Amino acid sequence: QVKLVESGGGSVQAGGSLRLSCAASGYTSTYCMGWFRQAPGKERAGVASIETDGDTSYADSVKGRFTISKDNTVNTLYLQMNSLKPEDTAVYYCAADDSCRDGADWFRMATFRYNFWGQGTQVTVSS
Repeated sequence: QVKLVESGGGSVQAGGSLRLSCAASGYTSTYCMGWFRQAPGKERAGVASIETDGDTSYADSVKGRFTISKDNTVNTLYLQMNSLKPEDTAVYYCAADDSCRDGADWFRMATFRYNFWGQGTQVTVSS
């Protein structure tokens, strides 16, 4: 059983940056991982994903602004968020898929792909 703990959320003004971290309790180098977010009244949606070979996928709304990365030496997933906008305000969750089934970008961003989830961290962007 892998436990995921997010950190790094907070409040920032539009145009600012934040880096989210997701520390995994177990060995996750063979896991595919992703970041999701959920705004009030909306469904949880994929933001970015990273495969075991380092291949990444991004939601169109964050391409060019967010970067997902993973450090297997410390079992930690990151999300660097730049040029933040008020519409990025949400609770951000990290997730892990231990079977690492690959597929098209839509599959990589699907919540059903992942079987381990963190508790979330709040990101608030003010205008």
